[in-house]
Amino acid sequence: MFVATVGIKDIATLAKVSPATVSRVLSSPELVSKKTLNKVKKIIDEMGYRPNRIGASLRTRKSGNIVAIIPDITNPVNAGIIRAIEQGAQSAGYSILLGDTQGLVERERHYADLVTSGQADGVLLFCSRMPFRIDPTLPLSGQIPPMVNANENMGNDEIVQVAVDNVAAAKAAVDYLVAQGHKRIAAITGPDDIPSSNERLQGYFAALEEAGLVLDPDLQIAGTYTVDSGVNCAEKLLLLRKRPTAIFCFNDEMAIGVMKLLKKQGFLIPEDVSVMGFDDIHYAEYVTPALSTVHQPLKEIGTACINLLLEQLRGNHVPPGRQFLPFELKLRASTGPAPHF
Repeated sequence: MFVATVGIKDIATLAKVSPATVSRVLSSPELVSKKTLNKVKKIIDEMGYRPNRIGASLRTRKSGNIVAIIPDITNPVNAGIIRAIEQGAQSAGYSILLGDTQGLVERERHYADLVTSGQADGVLLFCSRMPFRIDPTLPLSGQIPPMVNANENMGNDEIVQVAVDNVAAAKAAVDYLVAQGHKRIAAITGPDDIPSSNERLQGYFAALEEAGLVLDPDLQIAGTYTVDSGVNCAEKLLLLRKRPTAIFCFNDEMAIGVMKLLKKQGFLIPEDVSVMGFDDIHYAEYVTPALSTVHQPLKEIGTACINLLLEQLRGNHVPPGRQFLPFELKLRASTGPAPHF
């Protein structure tokens, strides 16, 4: 039998199941028992069957695509989430269209238009800006397609959002440094137009205030979430008359830049300066010394995002608002007790 002639009915006959069961295997595998799912998938693989996505789209008026609107596709945090999203989408019969916007509004709207033009069925949004033109006087739910936001606070409780609690996570990181005896704890933040950075700054302030430590504005410096900005910010901090004994970076890439500069200047880590990051990207435990950081469950965030979007695409109600996944402090060799001067 030629591959081109194989259809759902052929697969159903060989698997001794109904055509409807084969359709569920292809579109909603979570609704099929594991035994039946494995049996049908085995025959699909053996026969080389591939569903006719164009024909399915014409029948259901669905494209079978999901667009992911991403400010920076090379960001290792985004990459970790995307991998889990793609796995979940493919298992449900969807393809992911990756839209790298480079933070540009016009690109965000371009990729959002893929949904309004019928080329995609839903949106995974990795930024805090609404990519659709909406009327603020009307309910939001009727103006946007199925959508889930990953990792950023959009400031709207009508949108489904998945993230860690950045305020609590940052506070936990600084609480640890305080417990190690550090009193001059610097913060290298991200850009102030990124909500997650502002939330981490709130956590930093809360920890210092709770510990009764002075909020020294000289110890707060804005970075750009790149390794180079970590180097540049650390250079400025080390020029202070009273330098910090610990530096909390709002992402791991800046922390790696900080450690590079400290080692170049002859400082010992953590004996002279402790360094704490945020994210726990793949390389964090492999740099020297291994980086202490806040672990974000990137795979779990991606899985939650795609599952919540798929529920919407199936016509099921998903409660709007923010869903927080647990974070964890990964304490490694880059942090230690405060030095005694």
